Amino acid sequence: MKIVFHSKFTHSYTHDPAAAPGRIESILAALEGKFSMIEPDPAEEGDLVLVHSRNHLERVKIEPAVYEIAKLAAGGAIAAASRACQGEPAFALIRPPGHHASPDSCWGFCYFNNVAIAIKKLIEDKEIEKAFILDFDLHYGDGTENVFRGNSAVAYHHPEGKGRTDLMEGIVGLLQKVEGFDILAVSAGFDRHEKDWGGSLTTQDYRTIGQHVRETATRVCEGRRFGVLEGGYNHEVLGLNVRAFVEGMA
Repeated sequence: MKIVFHSKFTHSYTHDPAAAPGRIESILAALEGKFSMIEPDPAEEGDLVLVHSRNHLERVKIEPAVYEIAKLAAGGAIAAASRACQGEPAFALIRPPGHHASPDSCWGFCYFNNVAIAIKKLIEDKEIEKAFILDFDLHYGDGTENVFRGNSAVAYHHPEGKGRTDLMEGIVGLLQKVEGFDILAVSAGFDRHEKDWGGSLTTQDYRTIGQHVRETATRVCEGRRFGVLEGGYNHEVLGLNVRAFVEGMA
């Protein structure tokens, strides 16, 4: 298991919960000494326009600091996806998040759709033909849905539930039914935790989800799997939750 990370992800590039000081550091502290890390390169504009319009890029460029860190985040997702295709699972410890970024718009602390760019690049480069995306963030990834709507090569799923048990049963049941994909990607948001905005999942639940991701990828696509960080805002528990998921997925 590799953690894809760049020290620039600790920089506070704007004022929102995803960019808050200490957020990434809380995860680093929990992962320290447990996994080796690799440093990504920024995504090229050619990678970004696999998903986003040129007009969207120009709007993000109005804030140069945001544009540069968002390119690096997309590059981190690409690096994690590439590692997965080489047979080694990876987790992209990146920000800004991405699943609210559509081809020509964005909101919810997102600018470029990291997981969608990574999947599109794998398909463009003929590394894969079909991908399955699990998004367990508290919020529905409308951007990812908008990118892949009508695309039979990519399945996007955001399980819902009325409570912890219902939600976990939905995630596990969904993964048990997955068939016929070349890679399993995860938009990993940790804001459903019992001490975060969602108030439902436990730290152990994230480990369980990671284990089922690993088992599903092993069964379906020769183990090819990667995750990218989306939400998660309580710094006191965020690192523990990320570590639990990554350990389970590894």
